[in-house]
Order: sequence, then structure tokens, then C-alpha cells
Amino acid sequence: MRILLTNDDGCASPGIILLAKALRKAGHRVFVLAPDSDRSGVSHSISFLGGPCRLTEIEKDTWSCSGTPVDCVVLALLGGIPELKVVDDDGGIPPDLLISGINRGANIGTDVLYSGTAAAARQGSLIGIPSLALSLLEGDSWHWEMAASFSVERLEEMRQFWKADTFVNVNIPNGAAAPLGLVPSFPSLRRYNDRIDRYEAWDGGRYCFARAGEIGAEPEEGSDWDIVSKNQASMSAMFIHPVVLEEVRGRRGA
Repeated sequence: MRILLTNDDGCASPGIILLAKALRKAGHRVFVLAPDSDRSGVSHSISFLGGPCRLTEIEKDTWSCSGTPVDCVVLALLGGIPELKVVDDDGGIPPDLLISGINRGANIGTDVLYSGTAAAARQGSLIGIPSLALSLLEGDSWHWEMAASFSVERLEEMRQFWKADTFVNVNIPNGAAAPLGLVPSFPSLRRYNDRIDRYEAWDGGRYCFARAGEIGAEPEEGSDWDIVSKNQASMSAMFIHPVVLEEVRGRRGA
């Protein structure tokens, strides 16, 4: 397959470097375009409307970008990488698959609202490219080789799970051994319990510091949070369009 690979942790992240290496070893043609530094938590933001983004070639088929994860996807598919251009006036061939990741840390349930990793996959699907967001859960150490190997081994299963108007959000438990399976799930609700420390400075400014809280709420059975707690990788189809959930549920039950 021809694969476009991006992330939000930056082009130097072990997750994207080892995944690109594993995909290429498996015989795929991989194009990498990723931010030149960490852009975690930027969600679906874009920057190229305010001015140009700089693409810098790192090695063959691999570039860094001065913009956001969504910038990377849009630029790659609309002409920044001519070989992948989705319009046919330049001889480009669209990728068969877009992968965003492997992210450093979970993107479970509500996390995808803030995640640049998820946003890049969402943007790929908005353009019509089957898209995956891959994340490795936090742990005492980072088992990147395991996550990359698992992702390549189960890649076709993830791709087949994709359908139009969705992207596939995958979360991989972090351990030396591969997860026990890859299980379809639905996104969970997470409460972050964060707080703000306020400091009134001598110069009259008010400085606010974010303090992460302990994530609360119990994972619902069958949710992505529940699945990964059982040492299985979760796989959720995420609708790319904003909807009123009650209306979707109502039509589903009709």
C-alpha cells in the first residue's frame, strides 16, 4: 500500500520513526510528513491560512512541517507532496491509507476532542482517505517496537474496519508483550478533574498554571477504556461530522 504517515508528537518521535521503518520493511511505500516539533493537544487547528508552512526534507519520502498535524495532512494531499496529490492535474496518486501516530499516550474516548493525532486522521477521512489514529498508552517505559510490530501485523484488520465518514481510533496497551487482541469498542466518557493554580504577579498580570488531575468516571463495559484495561487493543469507529447524539441514537433504534 501507499501510506501517508503523520502525528502530533513531531517528526523525531520514536512512535513515527519506528512505525515508518516497520511499514517499509513490510513492503509498503510510506510517505512521512509530520510537525517539526511537538503539537500535542492542538486538535483540528490549522495555521497555513495565516501564511506558508515550511516543509523540510529529512530523507527520502520524509519531511517535517512547521505547521499542525492537520496542516500536514492537507498540505500533503493537496500538493505539498506531489506524488500524493488528490487532484489529478499533477500526476499524483492518492494514498491507500493515512496513519496518524503512533502517539505517545492514550487517546481514549473524550481525549479525541483535544488530540492532534485524532484530528489528523479525521482530516484524512474528510478528504476521503481511509484513516487510522494509533496511540500507545502510558506506562513505566515505552514499548515502541511492540506497538509498531502489532500495528503492522493487524494493519489490514484496522483498515477493513474503516468505513466512509469515520476514522478508526486505536489504543494499544503498553507492555513488553503484544496485546491479547484487537477488539471493536465505542468511545468512553472521561472526566479529567484538572485544576488551575492562579498567581497574581507583581507586574499586575495574572498567571494561570494548569495542574492535571486524576481521570475519573468508571469505564463502561465494551468501551475503549474498558477494553484496554483488559490488555486488549481497542478499535473504535469515530464519526467525522459533528452530530446531535440523541438524534443518531434515535435513528439507530428506529
